[in-house]
Amino acid sequence: MIGLLQRVSEASVHIDGESVGRIGQGLLVFIGIEREDTEAIAARLLERILGYRVFANDPGRMNLSVRDVAGGLLLVPQFTLVADTRKGARPSFSHAASPKLGRGLFAEILAQARQCHEPVAAGVFGADMQISLLNDGPVTFWLQVSAAD
Repeated sequence: MIGLLQRVSEASVHIDGESVGRIGQGLLVFIGIEREDTEAIAARLLERILGYRVFANDPGRMNLSVRDVAGGLLLVPQFTLVADTRKGARPSFSHAASPKLGRGLFAEILAQARQCHEPVAAGVFGADMQISLLNDGPVTFWLQVSAAD
C-alpha cells in the first residue's frame, strides 16, 4: 500500500462541483492500494502517516507529526500510484487491487483514521475528483508498506 503525503496549508476535494472534503493545515494523502494489501497493511500505513514527522518544531526542524500539530488529514484514493511505468509509453495497472478490494481497504483505512484522529476528510473511491491544495514547503513523501514490513 502506498501513501503519497503532501504537507499542506489547506486542501479540498470536489466531485461534480461539490465539496466533499476539506482540511486546513495538515496532510493530503493519496492512497494507492495493491493486489496483495490487507487490513493489517492498511493499519500499518495509517500508523506511519499519523506518526511521520513532517511539520517544523520551534528550531525549524521537521520533528512533529500531524498528530503533534493536531492537523487535518485528507485521504484520497488514487489507483494510479500503483502503476508500473518501467517500460513502454502506457502504464500497467497489473499490481493494482481489484475495485472490490480497493474500495474495502480504503473504507477500512478511513474508518481507522476517523477513530483515532480528527479532523479527517476523504475523497470517494472510484469517483472523478478534483483536488485543490496549497502545498506547504513543498514537502512531499512516498510511504510504502508491504507484508514484509
